[in-house]
Amino acid sequence: MVSTEPADAGDGEFVLGVDSGGSGLRLAVALAGTGGVRTTATFTSREPVRTGPAGIDAAHMLDQLLPAGQELARRAGADRFAAICVGAAGMGTLGDDLRARLPGALTTAFGIRHLALAADAVTAYAGALGQRPGAVVAAGTGLVALGTDLTPTGGWRRADGWGHLLGDCGSGAWIGRAGLEAALRAHDGRPGGSRALLARAEAEFGPITALPGVLYPRPDRPAVLAAFAPEVARCAARDAIAAGIMTDAARHIADSAAAVCPPGPDTAVALTGGLLRLGTPLLTPLRAALAERLPGARAQEAAKSPLDGALTIAAALATDRLALPADGKLLQITGHVTGSSP
Repeated sequence: MVSTEPADAGDGEFVLGVDSGGSGLRLAVALAGTGGVRTTATFTSREPVRTGPAGIDAAHMLDQLLPAGQELARRAGADRFAAICVGAAGMGTLGDDLRARLPGALTTAFGIRHLALAADAVTAYAGALGQRPGAVVAAGTGLVALGTDLTPTGGWRRADGWGHLLGDCGSGAWIGRAGLEAALRAHDGRPGGSRALLARAEAEFGPITALPGVLYPRPDRPAVLAAFAPEVARCAARDAIAAGIMTDAARHIADSAAAVCPPGPDTAVALTGGLLRLGTPLLTPLRAALAERLPGARAQEAAKSPLDGALTIAAALATDRLALPADGKLLQITGHVTGSSP
């Protein structure tokens, strides 16, 4: 799906932002100039980029990105892009193929001067806080926290994001798994069980004794677990076990934020991601946990999306004003960058 708004190239230079995640690929073209960043055309694909033995499949991404980017350039009236930022889930650990193949392919296709390859946590940070010091917690099916004081020596600080088997504590998958464990405890007659969650689990998955056979073979197990998180939130108003799970999740999220937040008064801590849609059952204990763990910080919702964050980074590169620290895995910069101010 493509949408376009009229643009006057005299307003600045065209840049391209890319956001690749589990729900598909999104692109946006913007004009970057003295007046800020103005989006002029967008594209959305519901086909996620494949991941294979070599990590994220660069060829599959390019098969979608190149024609979409060329169409957006045509619609926006851009003969070239000054900079591109590609943000991708898994870039830090699974992005070797992208780092090897995207710079040459995108330079050839679009004649770019600057390219940023970023982890999705970095584009989420840039969308949430722009180029200010602080911390961002991206909470959805998984959970990762990222913070920076913007200094080269401080760089990026990351907490969690280790997946549903080893971490992602407080995430949708974590809440869903904890809720299903409480359901199984109730079935067994062990302490910590919840009859309310047992009823909701059987309504969603069928007989609770069949749950392991339903869940364990699923390749999308984290998403299946996370899909039960709203049931836990709905039970929290009347069930102490469910309410305790939400409180524990809030504490885990606050712990990750505190682990990456740079010191200093009035530091911004932004929250982003679909988990926030759980509403009051999570947000009320989360505000309390953040106030306890980070009493001097200012908690806020993210100002903009990860796709906006990719445009923010691309625009900063195009205008030589990138303040976010470069990093070989989290934010790799190709091209000549001279900026030093946010």
